[in-house]
This record gives sequence, structure tokens and C-alpha cells, in this order.
Amino acid sequence: IHFQYNGFLLGILLISISCMYQNQYLMSAIWFSTLLNLKHIFLYIAPAYIVYLFYSFCIKQSPNGKRFIINLVTLGIATLVPFVLSFGPFILMNQLPQVLSRLFPFKRGLCHAYWAPNIWAVYNVLDKALAIIGRYSQLFPVRSVSVSMTSGLVQDIEHQVLPSITPTMTFILTFIFMIPSLIRLFRYCSKRTFLETVILCALTSFLFGWHVHEKAILISIIPLSLLAFDSREHARYFLLLSSFGGFSLFPLIFTGPEIPIKIGLFIAYTTFLFYILGEVHGDRGSTFTLPLLNRFETLSVVLLVPLCLYVECLHTVLHIDRILSFLPLLLISIYCSIFIIYCWIRLHRIEAHLEDELTAIESTVKFSGRWNKKQKNKSD
Repeated sequence: IHFQYNGFLLGILLISISCMYQNQYLMSAIWFSTLLNLKHIFLYIAPAYIVYLFYSFCIKQSPNGKRFIINLVTLGIATLVPFVLSFGPFILMNQLPQVLSRLFPFKRGLCHAYWAPNIWAVYNVLDKALAIIGRYSQLFPVRSVSVSMTSGLVQDIEHQVLPSITPTMTFILTFIFMIPSLIRLFRYCSKRTFLETVILCALTSFLFGWHVHEKAILISIIPLSLLAFDSREHARYFLLLSSFGGFSLFPLIFTGPEIPIKIGLFIAYTTFLFYILGEVHGDRGSTFTLPLLNRFETLSVVLLVPLCLYVECLHTVLHIDRILSFLPLLLISIYCSIFIIYCWIRLHRIEAHLEDELTAIESTVKFSGRWNKKQKNKSD
């Protein structure tokens, strides 16, 4: 069974976010820096921390240039201390290159053995479909590859029709899609905007990153839960992201005795989420809809039931596993990726709508200020 200390790490992330909410910026930076040294996957959300800490601690709390420099140096020291303690011994033993080569294994390929439900899963399936069409129709060339992307092996792969993706390309795409959120965070620097940016940075990295692990979806789901009780829209997409993100982790627990346990826990947890958030936001659903969801979203969640039935039972009973062993993983990855991408788009729209509201408020305040000044001048 695939196992890592994800709960422990996510707990430290929540401590860091809690410190940020209490304006304990240095403690938040220390906790997050410690978290990065425990698991470098949290680099996904580092841009949100950098922008928010730089603005809130270095700019906002600096009345003059001298204070700005002091705050910047203090923040830098607080951030670097965990790195020095962590990497110092390896530097002294001249082993830093060995450590870095293991932290960033770019030769392991675009996708993991089990494709994480992200944009590259869709890209892989599209390439596979085009390769089949190309072989039969001869409309376009199909490149031969030494290793199939559905072999379940952890290694670099090449696409047969579409351009092969490189680590640099994934980095550029990830950064480009992060930019709007980071700009909004710098422009409207608030605790809520910070948390929204953390969620979107994590989700963007999950969707466009190189060799993404399926567990990385938790880095966006857990922080989103903090907004689910305050905002109806965030609750809606938290429910969807929890449903599809949680279901996408099923292949990590694949042995027979654990199947009823994982399904039972998933059903109990998901039912509880829908019930409690429906009560909080005053929407208990209807005959054809789950709480907070529309009919399309409800249908997408309900269809997880037949998908689970096929993956966990029918695929083996019908002996399809003998010829298409990768099919269950592919179906889970593709189906969940579609709705995780849907949640990502909708969360961006929520943030953009909030930006429009804040811009309107800013304009109103500025106009009011100019009007009051004009009236005062007239009276004088």
C-alpha cells in the first residue's frame, strides 16, 4: 500500500496558514520553510507565500526604506535557518548534488506510473487516440516509441503524434497560469486572497506540473476546506474537488482486503461533507440534485458509483484485465481530471469576480473622496 506522512505534513501547512491569519509572519515563514525541507512538493505554493509575506511584512509594515531593509533581512534569515540546518551537513560532506538529483528527478518522465488526474492525462489520451487514428487512416505520421505510456513504468516517455513535453515547458505553463492569481494577491493583499492564491497555486501546479504525484491534490483540497464554511461557492467546489480528488486516490490502496474499507470510508466522509455543508449554507438539495450542486455536477458525482463498480469488480470478473490492465487507472485518471480542471476554472472565475467587486469598491471610494473634496472646496 502506498503510504507517506501526508497528514503530518498537511498539519504543518495548516499551522503555517494559522500563523499567517494571526499576523505572525515570521512564525508562518519558519513553519513553511520547515515544511519545504520535510517535503519539497510544497514548492507548489511557495509563490503565494513569497508575494504575501513580501507585501504584508516587508512593504506594509515598513514606514521607511530602512525599516523595509530590516524586515526583508529578518524574513530572509527566518526562511533560511531551516534550510541551513537541513542542507548544512550535506554541503559539508560535498553531497549536495546527490541530494538535489533525488529531489528533482526530471528523468522519471512527465507522468507517474499511475497518471495523476491532470491536464497531462488528457494530453496522453489524446495522443494515444490520434496515434490509433493515424495508423489506420495514414493521414499523419505516427512516431514509434520504445516504451508505451500505459506500461505502468516510471520513466521518461515520448508522445507519438503530439509534441513531447519537457520539464521546462511544464514549468513555463505552470508559472503563466499562476500569474493572474499572484497579481491579484499583490494588488488586493488580504488573508482571504492569500488563502485563495495558495489553493490556486497548488491546483495549477497539480494540473500542469512535471511528474506530479496523485497525492498532491490534497495540497489544494485541505486549504479549500477552510473557506468552505464561509462561502457557498467555495463550499460547492470543495465538495466537487473532495469527491473527485478523493476518488482519484483509490488506486493507491489496491489490495483486496482494503477495498471495502476505502469505499466505506469514502462514502461516509463524502456523505458527511454534503450533509454538514448543506446545513451550513441552507441547501439540502432536491430529488435530482445533491446539496449545493446543480444537476450536471450531481450527475458527475453519481457516475462515480458505476465507475467504482467497474474498476473494483467488473474489470476483473469480465477478464478484461488480461488484455487491458491499465484501463482502470486510465478511466479514473481521465474522468477525475475532467472535473478537477472544471473546479480549477470555476475557482479562477470566483477570484476574478471578487477582483471586479474590489475594483468597483475602490472606484467608488476614490470617487466619493474626490466628490467630498470638491464639495468642501465649494463651501470654502
